Amino acid sequence: MNILKSIKHLIEKAGIEFSDSKEDLCCYGFDASKLESSPSIIVWPKSTADVLTIVKLSYDKNIPIIPRGAGTSTTAAAVPKQGAIVISFERMDRILEIDTGNLTVIVEPGVINGILQKELSLKGLFYPPDPASMNFCTIGGNVATNAGGPRTLKYGVTGNYVLELEAVTADGRVIKTGVKTVKGVVGYNLKSLLVGSEGTLAIITKIRLRIIPEPECILTLVVTFNKLDSCAKACSKIISSGIIPRCMELMDKGAIDAVEKYSSIGLCDAEAMLLIELDGNYHAVKEEADRLAEICKNEKGDIKVAEDTISRERLWKARRAIAPALHYIASTKINQDIVVPITEIPNMLKFLESLSEKNSIKIISFGHAGDGNLHVNIMVNNDQEYKKGHSLVKEIFKETLRLGGTISGEHGIGLTKAKYITMEIGPYELGLMKGIKKLFDHKNILNPGKIFP
Repeated sequence: MNILKSIKHLIEKAGIEFSDSKEDLCCYGFDASKLESSPSIIVWPKSTADVLTIVKLSYDKNIPIIPRGAGTSTTAAAVPKQGAIVISFERMDRILEIDTGNLTVIVEPGVINGILQKELSLKGLFYPPDPASMNFCTIGGNVATNAGGPRTLKYGVTGNYVLELEAVTADGRVIKTGVKTVKGVVGYNLKSLLVGSEGTLAIITKIRLRIIPEPECILTLVVTFNKLDSCAKACSKIISSGIIPRCMELMDKGAIDAVEKYSSIGLCDAEAMLLIELDGNYHAVKEEADRLAEICKNEKGDIKVAEDTISRERLWKARRAIAPALHYIASTKINQDIVVPITEIPNMLKFLESLSEKNSIKIISFGHAGDGNLHVNIMVNNDQEYKKGHSLVKEIFKETLRLGGTISGEHGIGLTKAKYITMEIGPYELGLMKGIKKLFDHKNILNPGKIFP
């Protein structure tokens, strides 16, 4: 207790905003995973210097630190260890520089993804990574989990756009890694090591991102199918045809019905739906759309084009409404984020359908079909179903790995997937990872308990 009092006094003396009220400790003790714990104090730094002060105090007193963006993690990556200090980046939310000549932007970690998108769009610029939570998730959190989104298919994930990082290490040093240029191969790539490390290696305080010009034309189509298998086959055939859509999102019947109950957007009654978006030169987009339509028609797909911006936004509103809409289907969902090779999507969906029927538990799937990233939701209503649902997770991961996939595509490992990591990572490789963690953070104060079982 005396240690905490001492730290609070020093934080207050440094002019850094903090709170230890019960209300704040409760609000910052959980994330989207619904797991929770109780930190000892919440601090809101406004600069790298503030973060440095907090980290030095924590290092001296051996108190764990949890970096926090918007708390949108579904794997409990932002859930604090009991008694930890939570560093919330809400006050470090500035866009520091937009360099139109070199097509880069510098941001603080608390910048909201959707706000950055809008600011860049005003200048005819474009930052592609677009998680479903883009209107409230932060760039710092995106970097920490190497977040993706619907546009990953064509443009890649967050890590493909991170050029340079400033970060504070566990022992209180400011490091800069990466380069301002697109190319750079001097020494080990520490920048890429920090991307996706979930705040376990260093605390990111400044980010330089690569940006690109906005595309000339965007065309959005919705394709409905009477069979889920036909929808999955269409996905594989579109990619193998050489067409690379900007997005290709899949919704099964459960997801479609959930969205309709939630918001009555007017989606068709179908077994499956693809939301496909093409962008680029107007004539090239038109040609690709015609070829894509032919592929879908061969798989008995019914195609409609969003005629205007309002129609397009309505469709994307439906896609982004899936996660909250699922709460209207069952009281609890066990959400897993898996990836399989695109050609294996039909087999994975068949497996999930069979698993659902065999165990009498509803499983609803949706996700980024163009890159094989599926969000699998096991819907449960009571303790018995919850226990049974969790027993299915390992079966889903086994099948995912058998098909050549991975157990996490964009949500990271956090706490909830830590016990499964050895299914994919061998003991020697895991030992190397733990060695890297120890090298960066030998006291294990940065987001302890995350990633490793």
